[in-house]
Amino acid sequence: MSSKYETVVGLEVHTELKTKSKIFCGCTTEFGGDQNTHVCPVCLGLPGAMPVLNKQVVEFAIKVGLALNCEILNFNKFDRKNYYYPDLPKNYQTSQYDLPICLNGHLDIEVNGETKRIGITRIHMEEDAGKLVHSGNTISDSKSSNVDYNRTGVPLLEIVSEPDIRSGAEARAYVEKLRSILQYLEVSDGRMEEGSLRGDCNVSVRLRGTKEFGTRTETKNVNSLTAIQKVVEYEALRQAKLIEAGGKVDQETRTWDDAQGITIGMRKKDEENDYRYFPEPDLVPIVITDEKIEEVRRALPELQDAKIERFVSEYGLSREDATTLTVSRKTADFLDATVKAGADAKTVANWMLGDLSKMINESGLTFAESKVSPENLAGMIALIDKGTISGKIAKKVIVSMWESGKDADTIVKEEGLVQITDTGAIEEIVKQVIANNPQPVADFKGGNGKAIGFLVGQVMKESKGRANPGMVNELLQKYLKD
Repeated sequence: MSSKYETVVGLEVHTELKTKSKIFCGCTTEFGGDQNTHVCPVCLGLPGAMPVLNKQVVEFAIKVGLALNCEILNFNKFDRKNYYYPDLPKNYQTSQYDLPICLNGHLDIEVNGETKRIGITRIHMEEDAGKLVHSGNTISDSKSSNVDYNRTGVPLLEIVSEPDIRSGAEARAYVEKLRSILQYLEVSDGRMEEGSLRGDCNVSVRLRGTKEFGTRTETKNVNSLTAIQKVVEYEALRQAKLIEAGGKVDQETRTWDDAQGITIGMRKKDEENDYRYFPEPDLVPIVITDEKIEEVRRALPELQDAKIERFVSEYGLSREDATTLTVSRKTADFLDATVKAGADAKTVANWMLGDLSKMINESGLTFAESKVSPENLAGMIALIDKGTISGKIAKKVIVSMWESGKDADTIVKEEGLVQITDTGAIEEIVKQVIANNPQPVADFKGGNGKAIGFLVGQVMKESKGRANPGMVNELLQKYLKD
């Protein structure tokens, strides 16, 4: 996009809450299931059915609000948001309007090494709508659509940002950080591919240096971090080109076509007064005491930003490694548990970011599901520290631990992997390697110091990786200088 224009983005992020039952009835919130089987008269909006608020939804909302530095309103209420769409069985959505549960928060993100604060206008509770099942890839290329009401009534939080985001990269970083916080709080699984977390991207452009906002479009239900970034970048470019060509941006709702990498217009964007909000008559207002708010605050876990600072100051990790190891709470907990079991934090981080991470990724698991427990990893590191095994042998041991579930000590004994530290035994191998490799020996004596690396490798090969590397180097240096 031309530097003449500035992108302005506000995001409305919807997250499904990880409660066992829906927001106003006892139906399960479990993902999947046969279509239209997780329903009852309440979530289907049948005449005479009365809603009852799920208490855990309120507690989860307070948690998220506190974690995002919001003011929690002691008095808030539900409202009816009236509109017609096939996936909305009541023809209105029970949501919050003028008195939401949370107001005026913020979230700090980091992009290209710079920290930026994104304001959060509000967080409100609401019920989810159903899901349209299209015959084609998207609504625009479908000949028919069916509706599945299983998702209707699943509790949602809508987190509305200020229009402080200025690029696709910032939009992505904001949603990624938000998802991490929700997962840390254990209020949502954050699985964007299942629709548990999705974003509505409000995008406009304006001449750089001006204060007045341009006409915005809203691209609905974007369900991946990559897609959110692409939507912002594409839509900003589309609008800038349209304006440059003498056209006018229409305020409309659009959808993202991932296959084509474009947004597609759907309908005119509704204004707030089109929804004819009014207080929900079937639900009493919600009163939250200061004592309750403080009770929830005290129970908040240590969040990612605090963990990063602790891992840097207490464990001595680099900020980059600390950030990587704290994106997931379960990953951070794994590191903490391994350190608690007696291992050095930097060594643990190296194994987690290296061999163990590779095995976890290849298996499609998480650190919470790792087949090598924190205690077993700490045990293996202790054997390295004691000189029982070398780092090279440890790479074999950790694979055996993963495959067998056994601890390192057992594997080392069963497979005869104890490191050779007997000087006499290593000396014999060193002499044999020197005798069998006259050219590298001559190269070393001729001033090529790197040639010793080949000889070290040959000694380790002959000892099947069991010779103490330090002793190998020392003995080679001694005999090569004779």
